[in-house]
Amino acid sequence: MAIHTGSANTAEDGDGVQEPPETGNAGALRAGDRHKLTALQGVAALSLDAMASVAYGPESIVLVLAVAGAHGMGFTLPVTLAIAGLLAVLVASYRQVIAAFPDGGGSYAVAKRHLGRRTSLVAAGSLILDYVLNVAVSVTAGVAALTSAFPQFYGERTWICLGVLVLVTAINLRGVVDSAKAFLLPTALFVGSILAMIVGGLFRDGPVSTASADGHTSALGNGATTVGALLLLRAFAAGCSALTGVEAVANAVPSFRAPAARRAQRTEVALGALLGVMLIGLSILIGRFHLQPVEGVTVLAQLADASFGHNVAFYVVQFATIVLLALAANTSFGGLPVLMSLLARDNHLPHVFALKADRQVHRHGVLALALVSALLLIFSGGDTNTLVPLFAIGVFIGFTICQVGMVRHWYGERVKGWRAKAVLNGFGALLTGVAGVVVTATKFTEGAWLVVLALPLLVLGFERVRRAYSRIGERLELGRIPEPPERTHSLVVVPVSGLSKLTCKALTAARSLGDEVLAITVTHPAPEDRREAEALYRDWELWNPGVDLVELSSPTRALGRPVSAYVRRLSATRPDSQITVLIPEAESARLWQRLLQNQRGSVVAHAVRRDTDAVICRLRFRVDADGR
Repeated sequence: MAIHTGSANTAEDGDGVQEPPETGNAGALRAGDRHKLTALQGVAALSLDAMASVAYGPESIVLVLAVAGAHGMGFTLPVTLAIAGLLAVLVASYRQVIAAFPDGGGSYAVAKRHLGRRTSLVAAGSLILDYVLNVAVSVTAGVAALTSAFPQFYGERTWICLGVLVLVTAINLRGVVDSAKAFLLPTALFVGSILAMIVGGLFRDGPVSTASADGHTSALGNGATTVGALLLLRAFAAGCSALTGVEAVANAVPSFRAPAARRAQRTEVALGALLGVMLIGLSILIGRFHLQPVEGVTVLAQLADASFGHNVAFYVVQFATIVLLALAANTSFGGLPVLMSLLARDNHLPHVFALKADRQVHRHGVLALALVSALLLIFSGGDTNTLVPLFAIGVFIGFTICQVGMVRHWYGERVKGWRAKAVLNGFGALLTGVAGVVVTATKFTEGAWLVVLALPLLVLGFERVRRAYSRIGERLELGRIPEPPERTHSLVVVPVSGLSKLTCKALTAARSLGDEVLAITVTHPAPEDRREAEALYRDWELWNPGVDLVELSSPTRALGRPVSAYVRRLSATRPDSQITVLIPEAESARLWQRLLQNQRGSVVAHAVRRDTDAVICRLRFRVDADGR
């Protein structure tokens, strides 16, 4: 299915964003918009992954450069500035993606239009892997920070991880706006504490305290006097883990209130600005305080100690980091279900993922993400180090494909300034492509090979689903004008087990549906069953409903097979008749009362569906709460 990006009744603004004209009361929300995001809520709902990455992005750079000793640590700021430059390129690029593809989809939508279907599936597969791994890594990292503060909970970390996952899933099932409201305060607390720490540190001549690092072994290398290009490249690739989540806003544009594209662009810029400021600010503090990485204490904790001292403010930063890391999984819950819905619309995933609940939630996508993430958490035992080597590879693939696709986009559009934009996207594609190759190569033996294996398998799965839908479409002759409908003789078969008000309702419905009605009953040759069958025949003759009762003998007391066999015989002897099996069932109002019923209707329906082509109609007779 094609993705529509505009219509005749739209107005285009200066950035190329097509927005529908305003209608009705300007102060009133459009229908359904109360369940969608504002720009501020978008920052809280879709940027937690990117914001939380400042807790491990600078540390990843420091740990690589520490191999070269103090001389290597001096390159922390230049490497961070290079990453910030790439961040700016990505933000500018994804603003254009949002404008060109307001239906969402990010890298998948760009590749689908400009690079072909199969390349788009690679982009989609890489994003799905990244989103799923982001949930697992975020939750385990947050719980790891918690168990570091409270070691007595270390043995229960898997259960705590699953508990956090259930909490985030439950909030997202209530709607994207509810999740944004729930996470707005933790996001504001984290960003505010980091910015305050940066500002406070810039006014310090030296660290206020080093209590958190005292007594811990330094991870700084010795004896290095030069820093090679390969080491800098590895540090750059490691630090690029801070860029995960930048694409989430472009994937989830339909989740924003109208004008959706404009709000999404503002969210993207706000995300990039906050993330860039925090990354650069932390790197400046690392150099200012001559910080050395130590075992068992995070770089962020040392910086909080140096800026605030070992006091209440230090613990506020730690608490905010723990909460935000644990909740950073929400980025995936905001972006992945929208991406899955687009894949479903294009017949690459089951169509159920395209459905929305009444709160504008892709509920099946949310539940699928939660289930797969839970399996990963159980597999890893809640250990972050088991999952980190798999993380961030997929996002680099998506970044690179998106940048290449946007280069093709500018060459096709040739709008004002297209050459500069194409060069910018091309440079971004080069940087992210190199970073992706380096990350994959350096982490291949640590578990990255699983992602390299899983990605083509996922793409093959998309292709299998598409072929299945193609065969179904051919069989149903979708896209063609069908032949005029014809009236055929209709025969309705009604299974009965006795006389009751339900039997009367069933025969009444059957006579209104069909030209001919047959009632059937399944009997057993045992003496007690024969007496019941004979009593039913006597009562049937006395009732005289005008419908013949046919007896089907079942020596094994089976119910479904005799009915389906009889329907098959009818189909063979009456090929010109449309046969319908109407199954009467009583349904209690209360759930526990339904467990008391014999489920005969389900047994018969399953057998008829499995063995025949007859139409199945299940007549539910509702019994009220008092059993009347």
